[in-house]
Amino acid sequence: MKKHAFSTRLWHWINALSVIVLFMSGLNISNAHRYLYWGEFGFDPADAWTAVIRFPGWATIPGHYNLAMARDWHILMAWPFAVGLIVMWLAMLANRHYRDLLTRREEWKPAAIWHDVIQHLKLNFEHAGGKYNFLQKLAYGSVLLLLLPMMLATGLAISPGFEPAAPWLVDLFGGRQSARSLHFLAAWGLFGFFVIHIVLVLLTNPIKQIREMITGGRHEA
Repeated sequence: MKKHAFSTRLWHWINALSVIVLFMSGLNISNAHRYLYWGEFGFDPADAWTAVIRFPGWATIPGHYNLAMARDWHILMAWPFAVGLIVMWLAMLANRHYRDLLTRREEWKPAAIWHDVIQHLKLNFEHAGGKYNFLQKLAYGSVLLLLLPMMLATGLAISPGFEPAAPWLVDLFGGRQSARSLHFLAAWGLFGFFVIHIVLVLLTNPIKQIREMITGGRHEA
């Protein structure tokens, strides 16, 4: 029995590429106007709730400021990101992978959470018979059920071509500028997850983990 289903592995690599390009092209787009607002409108920096730094060329796609090209890259990779996420949700329902992310009531007890934190700091990721421990379920569940859907929904809400077809989506987030702010925050939430994920992989037999995410590996009873 494979540790990682084919649908999971395929989505993992497609989504990784999509998110990296979307994030880096998004930083280039952010350089066009580095202020974030709440509500429907926003242009005057004095009305912004925060100002964003100007990101260097090495962190953006393309590697120099070009709003039109950055938007082209962003829209191009938004398609595999969105379609891949929807297909992944359907696959998780079909193969019941979603059950691996369900937490039990006892896992939410403060003592149990603290125990998981300590074990993570010791790089001990025993799953107590399950595929994931509590912190992994919480992290993966937050990404799959909150951050990625938030990126998709807010991205559609701030898209000028989509807004006329579904104005209710913009209203759901409290205005176009609110959706833009939430889009930015969700993107950095994903970045934080990405960094932690990579660090943990590098600290815990990276060759084995990468090989398993390519070949599927074998499920350990």
